[in-house]
Amino acid sequence: MSIPYLAQPEQQQKLEWLNGSTFSVLLDAATTGGQLTVGRFDAPKGEAPPFHLHTREDEVFMLIKGTALLWVGEQELELSEGGIVYLPRNIPHGYRITSDRADLLLIATPAGIEGMFRQAGRDASTLRPEGFEISKDALAAAADTHGQITVGPPR
Repeated sequence: MSIPYLAQPEQQQKLEWLNGSTFSVLLDAATTGGQLTVGRFDAPKGEAPPFHLHTREDEVFMLIKGTALLWVGEQELELSEGGIVYLPRNIPHGYRITSDRADLLLIATPAGIEGMFRQAGRDASTLRPEGFEISKDALAAAADTHGQITVGPPR
Protein backbone atom coordinates (compact mmCIF):
# COMPACT_ATOMS: atom_id res chain seq x y z
CA MET A 1 0.00 0.00 0.00
CA SER A 2 1.30 3.44 -0.89
CA ILE A 3 1.21 6.23 1.64
CA PRO A 4 2.03 9.92 1.18
CA TYR A 5 5.72 10.72 1.56
CA LEU A 6 7.57 14.03 1.69
CA ALA A 7 11.32 14.02 0.97
CA GLN A 8 13.12 17.15 2.08
CA PRO A 9 16.45 17.87 0.33
CA GLU A 10 18.49 16.45 3.23
CA GLN A 11 16.58 13.15 2.87
CA GLN A 12 17.44 12.75 -0.82
CA GLN A 13 20.43 10.59 -1.68
CA LYS A 14 22.95 12.22 -4.02
CA LEU A 15 25.13 9.89 -6.10
CA GLU A 16 28.20 10.64 -8.16
CA TRP A 17 27.43 9.39 -11.66
CA LEU A 18 28.96 9.38 -15.15
CA ASN A 19 31.39 11.99 -16.49
CA GLY A 20 31.16 14.40 -13.56
CA SER A 21 27.38 14.26 -13.24
CA THR A 22 25.31 13.57 -10.15
CA PHE A 23 22.01 11.72 -9.76
CA SER A 24 19.80 12.50 -6.78
CA VAL A 25 17.27 9.87 -5.72
CA LEU A 26 14.21 11.95 -4.82
CA LEU A 27 11.68 9.12 -4.44
CA ASP A 28 12.40 5.39 -4.63
CA ALA A 29 10.63 2.03 -4.39
CA ALA A 30 10.65 2.11 -0.59
CA THR A 31 8.95 5.51 -0.42
CA THR A 32 6.39 4.93 -3.21
CA GLY A 33 5.38 1.34 -2.52
CA GLY A 34 7.21 0.29 -5.68
CA GLN A 35 5.10 2.56 -7.87
CA LEU A 36 7.74 4.91 -9.27
CA THR A 37 11.22 6.36 -9.04
CA VAL A 38 11.88 10.08 -9.30
CA GLY A 39 15.44 11.33 -9.71
CA ARG A 40 17.31 14.39 -10.82
CA PHE A 41 20.52 14.69 -12.81
CA ASP A 42 22.97 17.57 -12.71
CA ALA A 43 25.07 16.87 -15.79
CA PRO A 44 27.91 18.66 -17.57
CA LYS A 45 28.27 19.17 -21.29
CA GLY A 46 29.03 15.92 -23.08
CA GLU A 47 27.53 13.61 -20.44
CA ALA A 48 26.05 10.63 -22.29
CA PRO A 49 25.08 7.17 -21.08
CA PRO A 50 25.50 4.12 -23.32
CA PHE A 51 22.72 3.61 -25.86
CA HIS A 52 20.42 1.28 -23.92
CA LEU A 53 16.91 0.04 -23.23
CA HIS A 54 14.94 -0.81 -20.11
CA THR A 55 13.10 -4.12 -19.83
CA ARG A 56 11.31 -3.33 -16.56
CA GLU A 57 10.22 0.29 -16.59
CA ASP A 58 8.93 3.14 -18.71
CA GLU A 59 10.85 6.40 -18.37
CA VAL A 60 10.03 10.09 -18.60
CA PHE A 61 12.70 12.79 -18.86
CA MET A 62 12.05 16.50 -18.44
CA LEU A 63 14.87 18.89 -19.23
CA ILE A 64 14.42 21.59 -16.59
CA LYS A 65 17.47 23.55 -17.71
CA GLY A 66 19.87 23.12 -20.62
CA THR A 67 19.81 21.37 -23.99
CA ALA A 68 20.44 17.83 -25.16
CA LEU A 69 20.39 15.57 -28.17
CA LEU A 70 18.19 12.52 -27.74
CA TRP A 71 18.17 9.29 -29.71
CA VAL A 72 15.07 7.10 -29.68
CA GLY A 73 15.69 4.06 -31.84
CA GLU A 74 17.50 5.56 -34.82
CA GLN A 75 15.66 8.89 -34.63
CA GLU A 76 17.71 11.89 -33.45
CA LEU A 77 15.80 14.64 -31.65
CA GLU A 78 16.70 17.90 -29.94
CA LEU A 79 15.45 18.30 -26.38
CA SER A 80 15.25 21.93 -25.35
CA GLU A 81 14.75 23.52 -21.96
CA GLY A 82 11.31 22.60 -20.64
CA GLY A 83 10.99 19.71 -23.10
CA ILE A 84 9.72 16.35 -21.95
CA VAL A 85 9.94 12.88 -23.49
CA TYR A 86 8.23 9.56 -22.73
CA LEU A 87 10.38 6.48 -23.36
CA PRO A 88 8.46 3.18 -23.19
CA ARG A 89 10.33 0.08 -22.03
CA ASN A 90 12.17 -1.97 -24.66
CA ILE A 91 12.83 1.07 -26.89
CA PRO A 92 16.58 1.80 -27.28
CA HIS A 93 17.50 5.35 -26.33
CA GLY A 94 20.28 7.63 -25.20
CA TYR A 95 21.12 11.29 -24.88
CA ARG A 96 24.05 13.69 -24.89
CA ILE A 97 24.05 16.98 -22.98
CA THR A 98 24.87 19.85 -25.38
CA SER A 99 24.63 22.85 -23.00
CA ASP A 100 27.33 23.70 -20.45
CA ARG A 101 25.19 22.07 -17.73
CA ALA A 102 21.79 20.43 -17.62
CA ASP A 103 19.19 19.84 -14.93
CA LEU A 104 17.20 16.75 -15.90
CA LEU A 105 14.25 15.19 -14.05
CA LEU A 106 13.71 11.43 -14.43
CA ILE A 107 10.50 9.56 -13.60
CA ALA A 108 10.38 5.79 -14.05
CA THR A 109 7.50 3.41 -13.45
CA PRO A 110 7.44 1.01 -11.81
CA ALA A 111 10.20 1.82 -9.32
CA GLY A 112 13.51 -0.01 -9.20
CA ILE A 113 15.82 1.85 -11.58
CA GLU A 114 17.34 3.65 -8.58
CA GLY A 115 19.00 0.35 -7.70
CA MET A 116 21.14 0.58 -10.82
CA PHE A 117 22.32 4.09 -9.90
CA ARG A 118 23.04 3.01 -6.32
CA GLN A 119 24.92 -0.10 -7.39
CA ALA A 120 27.23 1.61 -9.90
CA GLY A 121 27.31 5.17 -8.53
CA ARG A 122 29.01 6.53 -5.44
CA ASP A 123 27.13 7.98 -2.48
CA ALA A 124 28.25 11.63 -2.49
CA SER A 125 27.93 11.83 1.30
CA THR A 126 30.87 9.44 1.72
CA LEU A 127 34.57 10.14 1.37
CA ARG A 128 35.49 10.15 -2.32
CA PRO A 129 38.28 7.72 -3.18
CA GLU A 130 41.07 9.37 -5.15
CA GLY A 131 40.53 8.92 -8.88
CA PHE A 132 37.00 7.48 -8.47
CA GLU A 133 35.37 6.63 -11.76
CA ILE A 134 32.50 4.31 -12.67
CA SER A 135 34.07 1.53 -14.71
CA LYS A 136 32.40 0.09 -17.78
CA ASP A 137 32.29 -3.27 -15.98
CA ALA A 138 30.58 -1.79 -12.91
CA LEU A 139 28.05 0.02 -15.09
CA ALA A 140 27.38 -3.13 -17.16
CA ALA A 141 26.91 -5.27 -14.04
CA ALA A 142 24.50 -2.76 -12.47
CA ALA A 143 22.55 -2.41 -15.73
CA ASP A 144 22.28 -6.20 -16.09
CA THR A 145 21.14 -6.66 -12.48
CA HIS A 146 18.40 -4.07 -12.94
CA GLY A 147 17.00 -5.13 -16.33
CA GLN A 148 18.77 -2.75 -18.66
CA ILE A 149 20.44 -3.79 -21.86
CA THR A 150 23.29 -1.82 -23.42
CA VAL A 151 22.86 -1.87 -27.18
CA GLY A 152 25.70 0.44 -28.13
CA PRO A 153 28.22 3.06 -27.02
CA PRO A 154 27.23 6.60 -26.04
CA ARG A 155 26.18 8.68 -29.01
